[in-house]
Amino acid sequence: MTLANLKQFLGQKDQLQFMLPDGSMVPAHAHVTEIGSVRKHFIDCGGTLRDEYRVSAQLWVSVDTDHRLKADKLLRIIQLAEEKAGIEDGEIEVEDQGTTIQRFGLEAAGEVLLLTNRQTACLAEDQCGIPAAKEKRSLSDLGKAATCCTPGGSCC
Repeated sequence: MTLANLKQFLGQKDQLQFMLPDGSMVPAHAHVTEIGSVRKHFIDCGGTLRDEYRVSAQLWVSVDTDHRLKADKLLRIIQLAEEKAGIEDGEIEVEDQGTTIQRFGLEAAGEVLLLTNRQTACLAEDQCGIPAAKEKRSLSDLGKAATCCTPGGSCC
């Protein structure tokens, strides 16, 4: 989800609900403690220079269980971040405190914002010796091929 998508989502909602990838809900009294941007300038293992930009949001749960962050308040925080910190549109990454700091993607899922697991990947597989993925075939399909190769058949 991009920042523009999130702003559109927030403009249509009153309450905010965040769901973790395991289906559990982030407590309703969570705070969004920061909105920022992260630029990453790096070289991949194949020698290609790359730039990456993400909008970062941080969730934090405190002891103030009466707190509720409404959609319009988060929208104002985002607008302030755009104005004061120069935050631009980009993919959103959400940090949440689990056992360690976890980073998630973000998707709209009906009335909730779903924190999605992110995966790493090699960006230069063609240059670092990663074998091509093998075609997966069903064992039942292999059995069909074997039946055509019978003694006296013309397949061999």
